[in-house]
Amino acid sequence: MVRRGSADEQDFLRRLRQARREAGLTQVEVAKRLGRSQSLVTKAETGERRLDVVELRAFVRVYRKKASYFLGQ
Repeated sequence: MVRRGSADEQDFLRRLRQARREAGLTQVEVAKRLGRSQSLVTKAETGERRLDVVELRAFVRVYRKKASYFLGQ
């Protein structure tokens, strides 16, 4: 399991934010596409909330990235 605040977690969070920026989307736009609240996107990007596999898959679709991008592979 990845410790909170670890280098791996920080890298994941950086990639999550970067993917949104590269897609040219705001947190509000991402939330609408996911059918979720903006606070979910904000908390996911700051590490306040961890994403489960189903949620990560939804972000993958919105950002048009491979899951391996977020995992640093």
